[in-house]
Amino acid sequence: MRARIAASVVLAAGILLGTSACGFFAPQATSIQYNASDGVSGDVGEIHIRNALLLSADGELANLVVSVVNPTDTLQSLLVQYESSTGKVSQDIPVEANTTVTFGTDGAASVVLENMDSQPGSLFPVFFQYGEETGVELLLPVLSGTQGEYSTLMPTIAPTETPSETPTPSATPAA
Repeated sequence: MRARIAASVVLAAGILLGTSACGFFAPQATSIQYNASDGVSGDVGEIHIRNALLLSADGELANLVVSVVNPTDTLQSLLVQYESSTGKVSQDIPVEANTTVTFGTDGAASVVLENMDSQPGSLFPVFFQYGEETGVELLLPVLSGTQGEYSTLMPTIAPTETPSETPTPSATPAA
């Protein structure tokens, strides 16, 4: 009789552990990092590049949309570098200490890439680096902006002012 009870207890414990302990062995889904949107992410030293993508209508001019996280106690100058049809182009963008800065969205500073020669739907290599840290090259998706959430973020070049002639004042007859 005792053997039956002991066997039943061992069997019940085995079933209980076998069906409830899967959480001990399976990875938690919330701890798996992934790109939740259309962009890609990467890390350069302590700086984190998040959800980086390019918006372009013609493949020549693009708006870089990216969030940059600087958890350090110092201002960092992040180098953004790419190969254009006219050669290598480098831009430095400041990232304040202990902040997350977003570029390319409404009301935020823009980083415009020119002469890209990369059509929407493709991947375009952009290199990120700061200080003495080893940089990272990310293949950023080039999107056309036809999606509603991106339609207002298309790149624009600031208009250059052309000097206009000032008319010569004509003498008015004295009365």
